[in-house]
Amino acid sequence: MIGIFDSGIGGLTIVKKIKEKFPQLSFIYLGDNARTPYGNRSQETIIKYAQEDIEFLISHQVQAVIIACNTVSALAGDFLKKKYNLPIFEVISPAVHQAIINGGQRIGVIGTRATINSLAHQKLLQTINPQLVVFNQACPLFVPLVEENWIKRLETEMIARRYLIPLKNKQIDTLILGCTHYPLLKEVIQHKIGKSVKLIDPAEAVVNLLAEYLKNHIEIDNSDKENYFVTDLDSHFQEIANRWLNKSIIIKKTEL
Repeated sequence: MIGIFDSGIGGLTIVKKIKEKFPQLSFIYLGDNARTPYGNRSQETIIKYAQEDIEFLISHQVQAVIIACNTVSALAGDFLKKKYNLPIFEVISPAVHQAIINGGQRIGVIGTRATINSLAHQKLLQTINPQLVVFNQACPLFVPLVEENWIKRLETEMIARRYLIPLKNKQIDTLILGCTHYPLLKEVIQHKIGKSVKLIDPAEAVVNLLAEYLKNHIEIDNSDKENYFVTDLDSHFQEIANRWLNKSIIIKKTEL
């Protein structure tokens, strides 16, 4: 069984990719929506929350964990990998490696303010290849726009254009979507940044990495069980989850 956690609902884009690629794979999803967003918290607080999230998943005997949050991946990923004796996948390094595999030379990164300020993508990209040119752009309004289902609104088009013009002017060839909400805005982002720019979806990248892991670990539970937990059960989360996953799911409330 795989454990997946996020500060809220964005990680369900990873759940959707997992269900498409591994329909029988059992998993537990935890959305810590009572304390979302993590992006405006200190690193110390993010590490504390992330430990509580992962320990909840471990209590359910998960065999591996996906950190479905760029903020946690950037500010707590290394700490968690060292602390816990189980496979932990985060969403930054898979996206970075995919961008490099695709031949990116002028790479843009968009994300929340916390993720962009961490420079996590840029540091890793330039550690692997110091010749790469990286441009960062915070897009804080994208998350609420997605959650309010304003994906096809004119206002979203205007905001996307405002955010992406600086990157377009830099003539980037690759754009890393540094937040698990952003794949829901792929169409408008692609339109505004230009068709020639390759978009890197963190959900696709981490699920491809998970696929490699599963090839060598056939003992992973494939009994087709899926469990969803949140720290604050509200109708808005339920409505978004049902819409994103194209099905009605049962969500349970838990204390951390």
